[in-house]
Amino acid sequence: MVYEQHDGPTVIDTAAGSGDGIRKCPSCGSSDIQLDIPSGMLVCHFCRHAWSTPLATEAFHLDTPIGDLRGRVIGSGSQNIVPGTDQVVSFKCAACGAEISIDTNHAMQARCPWCRNTLSINEQMPNGAVPDVVLPFSLPKDAAVERIGAFVKKRRFFANRRFIREFSPENVLGVYLPYMIVDVNANLTFEGEGEHTTRTYTVSVGKDETERRFDYDVYRVGRRFSLHVDDLTLESASDKRDQDASRNTNNIINSIMPFDTKNAVVYDANYLAGFSSQRRDVDVDALYEPAAMQTEDIGRYRSLDTISFYDRGVRWDRRDVEIMGERWIAAYLPVWLYSYQEEKSGGRKLLHYIAVNGRTGETMGSVPLNMTRLWVFTGIAEVLGVIAAGLSALILW
Repeated sequence: MVYEQHDGPTVIDTAAGSGDGIRKCPSCGSSDIQLDIPSGMLVCHFCRHAWSTPLATEAFHLDTPIGDLRGRVIGSGSQNIVPGTDQVVSFKCAACGAEISIDTNHAMQARCPWCRNTLSINEQMPNGAVPDVVLPFSLPKDAAVERIGAFVKKRRFFANRRFIREFSPENVLGVYLPYMIVDVNANLTFEGEGEHTTRTYTVSVGKDETERRFDYDVYRVGRRFSLHVDDLTLESASDKRDQDASRNTNNIINSIMPFDTKNAVVYDANYLAGFSSQRRDVDVDALYEPAAMQTEDIGRYRSLDTISFYDRGVRWDRRDVEIMGERWIAAYLPVWLYSYQEEKSGGRKLLHYIAVNGRTGETMGSVPLNMTRLWVFTGIAEVLGVIAAGLSALILW
């Protein structure tokens, strides 16, 4: 297969002149601001004024036709990470002049210990800490706790006893995880062979035995079409892209997609207040091939409507994907996350996740198993199956 890449990039300025420091309430000037999850708006804790930032789609014109995309277009928050850029950022409080440090690996805000103003990282630094857009939480924590509790309850019987004793869904954390959202304008070419049944019939192959046979024609099949992929979402943190099932259950996080990314807003660190966030450490170049592969998968699925004539299936021998244009936007997406590290034999450890989509409430997780109980009941089920089969044969006899 061939993934043809075009030159670029063209940069969309998504910083909008944002600077670090105090982001004040437009009504009273307070910096004590936080997201009100039910309304989806930022609320000043001092005067209760509520407001929201513009939708990113409208602010950055991300709704232009995908078919018009040529080459690579990226948001300024999606540019390559510069090696050696500090993860701990220091700057002066604009209110009192105190110097404040923020570890961007874990937070994007800090409160000045002298004047109590909240200081935010909003400037797009080349360390992956500040994205182009953020999709705010809309599912409250108590709703996520309820979903996680219900998920574990359904699996309690076969769950590890230590996990059940230590399980505390109230410890769920709200996390903004880094993703790349990409639109793809592609031309796809598939070529291969398809088979169509022309006749079915039954023949005798022995005494009292018959065999069903098929006659079919073989065709050379080709499809070439344009494909527009809208808001394909890819993880942009290397540890979350690690799919080694012997160490973690990162695949769980993929299973709670999709997110309603069209509702993402222009980035403002105030949306992150009270939540943790993870810094992006993967560049667009590293995500290009996974995006092209998923584009190919989408194309193969969409082509199914055009090959129904070949009732015995089609084998594609050639699959070419030519990317005509791409548009990349770095985003923070909301996830309620419960984690548990299982101690396995031989000193091995396995990190389990139960994840809840912070927008839709979609829930999926991994629960450590009580292997002894599982094997016992599997054995009982097999014995009962053998007994049932024996009784059935005896009745027929």
